[in-house]
Amino acid sequence: MRPFRFFGIAAAGPVGVRAIVDTARRAEAAGFTGLVLPDHLLEQHAPIPVLATVAASTERLRIMPFVLNTGLRHPAVIAQDLATLDVLSDGRLEIGLGAGWNRMEHDAVGLPFEPAARRIDRLAEAVDVLKGCFAPGPFSYRGAFYTLDQYEGHPKPVQQPHPPLFIGGGGRRVLTLAARHANTVGLAPRVLPSGNGLPPPDPHSLTLAGAEEKVAWIRAAAGDRFNEIELNLYPSGGPLLVTADTAAPARDRADALHRLTGVELTTTEILESPHVFIGSVPQLVDKIQTLRARLGVSSFMLGDVETAIPIVEQLAGK
Repeated sequence: MRPFRFFGIAAAGPVGVRAIVDTARRAEAAGFTGLVLPDHLLEQHAPIPVLATVAASTERLRIMPFVLNTGLRHPAVIAQDLATLDVLSDGRLEIGLGAGWNRMEHDAVGLPFEPAARRIDRLAEAVDVLKGCFAPGPFSYRGAFYTLDQYEGHPKPVQQPHPPLFIGGGGRRVLTLAARHANTVGLAPRVLPSGNGLPPPDPHSLTLAGAEEKVAWIRAAAGDRFNEIELNLYPSGGPLLVTADTAAPARDRADALHRLTGVELTTTEILESPHVFIGSVPQLVDKIQTLRARLGVSSFMLGDVETAIPIVEQLAGK
């Protein structure tokens, strides 16, 4: 089994630089592998400057946008930012990429929010363009979304042929893409169609059985490279909660899911979900070990650093 790797959130909201540096140093001392920051047009800092700050204030901590929405920017433009981060961090960058899921962000700035199939096709081309930018020499590319003519990206990243790629999702199509191209594949719940507001999660996709189905899709698509792939989970079913009372918060989350989708999961299904982390520190340590044994997941993005420290201190690198 792969040793555990743990990531935390670099900053919750638009905090000051001192808070970012303090979080980074606490995470490094506790044994976290790295810190991440999402890419959203919300009330938060942009990920690239924050991750540069984290790298500058630490020695070993890895950094990753979790994840960059490829529908918001041209991959050749972001390639320069990413390669620069890898150079400035001395090769500590990991690149999280996604097709985008939040229609409201696109609508707010007048960018088209395309059907899922086209967003995934765009993501696939963005991966090709990034790899071309990171490779030695100029390259040309002709795709449905991007065209480059004898372009050479600068600077070149320290990690060659490219920094590790993270791609995650909940549907078979995006997980097939991830299985063929990513170093780390993230298991996320599928979302249900929604005309307005944030799309609700598919309840089945939140369950342990749903995660097992996703791992089977990844295995089938990856073929011989499956054993080279690291699998990741994160608490998309609500923030990490360390508590001795698991029944009440599990019931609250089941009720909230029922209101959104009309589907009712039991509290047992909620607590067993690979996307829900509720329990005492010993319970959560046991759950993470069980998820590795059952699903092969060794990478976990646990969210708030302070909350996760007691768990990470027991499991990091084991």
